[in-house]
Amino acid sequence: MQTFHRFILLLLLLATTGCSGLFFHPSRDMQESPAVKLFSHRDIVFQASDGMVLHGWYFPVENARGSILVLHGNAQNISNHVNSVLWLVKEGFNIFIIDYRGYGWSGGEPGLDGVHKDADAALEKLFSLPETDPDRVLVMGQSLGGSIAVYTVARSPRKERIRALVIDSAFSSYRRIAREKLDSFWLTWPFQYPLSWTVSDAYSAEKWIGQISPVPVLILHGLDDPVVPMHHGRRLFEAARDPKQFWLTMRPGHVQSFGEEAVRLQLVRFLDEALGQRGGTKK
Repeated sequence: MQTFHRFILLLLLLATTGCSGLFFHPSRDMQESPAVKLFSHRDIVFQASDGMVLHGWYFPVENARGSILVLHGNAQNISNHVNSVLWLVKEGFNIFIIDYRGYGWSGGEPGLDGVHKDADAALEKLFSLPETDPDRVLVMGQSLGGSIAVYTVARSPRKERIRALVIDSAFSSYRRIAREKLDSFWLTWPFQYPLSWTVSDAYSAEKWIGQISPVPVLILHGLDDPVVPMHHGRRLFEAARDPKQFWLTMRPGHVQSFGEEAVRLQLVRFLDEALGQRGGTKK
């Protein structure tokens, strides 16, 4: 009986929130990271278009190759996600990683409309920072952040100045991934279609990725990703227009592509080519 009551509460929650709870699992607790302390960085506070106050960390380097906006996945906050991209600071890139509303020290509560406003504001903020060369800006998104990044770049008034978009382990459609997650649990399996249709697909990456061109797009996805199956990356690649690349990586787990040294080296080469330079110094 207790299980049945929990099931009814879950259904009510999903029906009233449009399944948005499937996408956002934020944490307010900022974890200490010894690795972060090894790099010069500063807190950046900025506002979204609706006035929401947001927070991010900025890691500047001298003679930067370029500046990268990093949009992280759906759980925890930047203190948990930053370790996966600090290696790019070592490679000579300025890194700006932000928390969406409801995450970390950012205000508010997350929602599909809001987090996309947050990404738009973060991109504008990166362009305004004094260390940013506005002709050497790149965008990277991981998991949920990859899906957000597609919509952000496709719709940005700055698109012509963005040199490349990198998305790692992103899902192709909010509605599709919601349906797949509901399908994976026997109690919600019968309701996968009616509940998934409560999720708006207005922001879905598959709908917008074709509008990224002529910005180069790189899609990375793990062959055996247990969270976002590989077919999502394949669908995004098929929907994208040239120039585009699809890298299938072999490391087990979700958002694990950068754990491979060979992938890191290959990514730096890709970014340098997108920026039109070799050698790691700003033009």
